[in-house]
Amino acid sequence: MAPKVLVSDKLSETAVQVFRDRGVEVDYLPDLGKDKDQLLAVIGQYDGLAIRSATKVTAKLLASATNLKVIGRAGIGVDNVDVPEASKKGVIVMNTPFGNSVTTAEHAIAMMFAVARQLPEASTSTHEGKWEKNRFMGVELFNKTLGVIGAGNIGTIVCNRALGLQMKVVAYDPFLSEERAKSLGVTKVELDELLARADFITLHVPLTDKTRNILSGAAIAKTKKGVRIINCARGGLVDEHALAEALKSGHVAGAAFDVFEVEPATDSPLFHLPNVVVTPHLGAATTEAQENVALQVAEQMADYLLTGAVQNALNMPSVTAEEASVMGPWLKLAQHLGAFCGQMTEEPIKAINILYDGTVSQMNMEALNCAAIAGIMKAANPDVNMVSAPIVAKERGVKIATTRQEKAGVFDGYMKLTVVTDRRERSIAGTVFSDGKPRFIQIKGINIDAEIGEHMLYTTNEDVPGIIGTLGTVLGDNDVNIANFTLGRTSIGSDAIAILYLDEPVPQSVVQELRATGKFRQVRPLSFEIGNGVSGKS
Repeated sequence: MAPKVLVSDKLSETAVQVFRDRGVEVDYLPDLGKDKDQLLAVIGQYDGLAIRSATKVTAKLLASATNLKVIGRAGIGVDNVDVPEASKKGVIVMNTPFGNSVTTAEHAIAMMFAVARQLPEASTSTHEGKWEKNRFMGVELFNKTLGVIGAGNIGTIVCNRALGLQMKVVAYDPFLSEERAKSLGVTKVELDELLARADFITLHVPLTDKTRNILSGAAIAKTKKGVRIINCARGGLVDEHALAEALKSGHVAGAAFDVFEVEPATDSPLFHLPNVVVTPHLGAATTEAQENVALQVAEQMADYLLTGAVQNALNMPSVTAEEASVMGPWLKLAQHLGAFCGQMTEEPIKAINILYDGTVSQMNMEALNCAAIAGIMKAANPDVNMVSAPIVAKERGVKIATTRQEKAGVFDGYMKLTVVTDRRERSIAGTVFSDGKPRFIQIKGINIDAEIGEHMLYTTNEDVPGIIGTLGTVLGDNDVNIANFTLGRTSIGSDAIAILYLDEPVPQSVVQELRATGKFRQVRPLSFEIGNGVSGKS
């Protein structure tokens, strides 16, 4: 059955057609996002929800979205989505950070010109029939220093445009390397140095606990007298009250704001101040940007629902379509390794250690970690998936550790998963053969080669004669057919294991009969999700 997507805000018809062309069923109801009750009534039937800013994805809505796997926001900001709650529900939240990058960067440059030359006030004055040439004395951008706070995608474009205007550019970004700064042609500085040097300051960071009021009253006091401040990123990055006071005192010569602490902004300390340019969050408001983000969100959501590729997700590691095709069997193996440990472990888990060796060590380990953790956590909570599993593990205080090493064994690549509790450590390793099928290759340090099936039986025992016969006889007498049978042992007469791939689940009565023979230390039926997909909810 084709996945089904609801578009509850206005998107272009071209973007809606992308879903149809990709084989995704889509309902285009652009006014539904404004009708909370109706949206609540229908959301349960959809696998995906495509939105802009009108639809509010609340905890209440998510509780009713029983089939929802992905939310796609056509734009950058996800203030209208309860991302933590979506993560707990196992729903991926995607945005489109690049579709409006040029548009937003151009708006910042335009705002910088506007405040440098007092264009809005000069325009208003001239419209009123005045001719106040002497009143509107501006400054050049040429040879001025621009301080860019945040050198990500949009910030980088702003840097490039500013250099084209022959400005000097200094950038503050904790994640900007010296090499990257050099390649951009900018100087990497700390925030205090930027504040002291910049003639213009422009912000291009998301609003987080760390960036909120990054330009506080104290920070503004450190700026060069006569600085002009531009914010086309997010409201709340600048203390508007402190900035208003600095404008009134003359310390700050001008400001240009497209975003505000409270939106829609019907009032602000910055309103009605001289040389303050304000616009109603127009950063992404071009026909090109609106089309770009709509097309991008449709492609991303279709890719995820159809292939498992994850792009621009806020609550899960990205997996490209190319990675998904190569990693698919390894993601499935990670889930199987986790499922084995999860079903075998009954006491609280303290730590999960994952070893990647050889070819798999060069893959997307974040995504593989999520798959392994999901496999473990599903044993206790079947609704857990790759999105919610790391959150569940964190809430339980489980420590996650990963190790990457070069090829150290007979396989080109393998994964080893170890679960630590107060009582024991349990480990299992696996690989993917050339046929694309995952295999278990080691359990409890005992080497094996076990094909993985939906229904399996795992036993441990002392290495003595008669084990194979007992298993075959009891299962055969109860009409349980064995598809594959793998044995392993540490040495003659010591610990031994058997893992059987069966055609159907083992009845509990058969498990009890095997235990009653007294020949086994453990008899444990296991089940594994067998299929091609790794995305979405089970």
